Amino acid sequence: MPGQNFTYLFQVKDQVGSYFYFPTTGFLKAAGGYGGLQVDNRVIIPLPYKTPDGEVTILIGDWYTANHTDLQGSLDAGRSLGLPDGILINGRGPFGSYITLDPGKTYRLRISNVGISTSLNFRIAGHSLTVVESEGAHTKQLTLANLDVHVGQSYAVLVTLNQIPGEYYMVATSRFTSTVVSGIAVLHYSNSQSKVSGPLPSGPTTEIDYSVTQARAITWNLTANAARPNPQGSFHYGMINVTETAVIEGAVTMMNGKLRYAANSVSYVNPPTPLKLADYFNLGGVFSLNYPRFPTGGSSFLGTAVLPTTFRGFLELVFQNDEDIVQSWHIDGYVAFVVAIDGGRWSSASRAEYNLVDALPRSTIQVYPHAWTAVLLELDNAGMWNLRSQLWERQYLGEQLYFKVPNPDGSIRNEAPIPSNVLLCGVAVGQHP
Repeated sequence: MPGQNFTYLFQVKDQVGSYFYFPTTGFLKAAGGYGGLQVDNRVIIPLPYKTPDGEVTILIGDWYTANHTDLQGSLDAGRSLGLPDGILINGRGPFGSYITLDPGKTYRLRISNVGISTSLNFRIAGHSLTVVESEGAHTKQLTLANLDVHVGQSYAVLVTLNQIPGEYYMVATSRFTSTVVSGIAVLHYSNSQSKVSGPLPSGPTTEIDYSVTQARAITWNLTANAARPNPQGSFHYGMINVTETAVIEGAVTMMNGKLRYAANSVSYVNPPTPLKLADYFNLGGVFSLNYPRFPTGGSSFLGTAVLPTTFRGFLELVFQNDEDIVQSWHIDGYVAFVVAIDGGRWSSASRAEYNLVDALPRSTIQVYPHAWTAVLLELDNAGMWNLRSQLWERQYLGEQLYFKVPNPDGSIRNEAPIPSNVLLCGVAVGQHP
């Protein structure tokens, strides 16, 4: 609460890798309320590549000249945010970030797209990027000239300073936008006396196939160890029978003359009582459990509906996109195996193209225009979990939902007990944990 602080304790287990933190309240994320978060491997567990000589956190994201309250006000008035005014690298505009590294050494760059609306392409003039990790999963090493990072996603790449000592452009440019905007930083060799000059390194702009091909090429490293001495490849997700399916289709709509977004025709409304509190205390009237599992094709409506699932079930979740933009979806509480990306409409026949061996597990999934993305996830984390668009305009105006993974017997083996310092609000005020 205002003027107070709150301590949250959590256990870091097997999600070794690169992340970032940010607020989900209102539009505070657009005000710069974010930062890098890295989970290091235990020293007894080797990395699947030579330990780098150092590492750098690179936060790239779109930027609007209006402040976050004005952005929120525009959406409240029913207006879209439109294209961003620029791109920031580590919170700074063009040439604001100056990164000095030593020649001949290899560095791990932890790159996150912390923006609110725009897919970005990242590259360094004259240098290759070797992808080694994404959101807690070691990848097979893939060397690229540039890397697409969609809203909310994180990667770790290796970069070797093997060029002539000097300064080189480090660039993040918008993807799939009518006007390309750029963020520019400088990579400076520590023994260089020269200054950066010349044109920016070229990169992709609106090519969808280029991005799809790159995304399909980044796969899971099945021979690498996880945080604990347990090979990641021992989890053969492709041999688990699917027990339930849901297809989520985001869409733009208008309600009462104002812009709204919906998923499966439901435009989500935040209730005064947090869903988890209502569920824990069995308080009625806060949400319903009748969220449609498939697109309805009907008119959108306001609602607070929750998708019910089965504890320890295996969910096939398909994101369908019939719009002209790249969508980005985030799944709280889980990582999901991204088994297929393709154009058109998903159908049961689409399962024939699923990658059931080394699909990349991740928590933030892009869906290309007029295309679909399918993921698989084991429902082993009891709770009430948010599934939302990472495009902040869309989630703020209703393109999100929650799915409930029940604790079948209330055992603390399946779910930690409610914290003693839990904040109670709405109709949960006065309840006793």
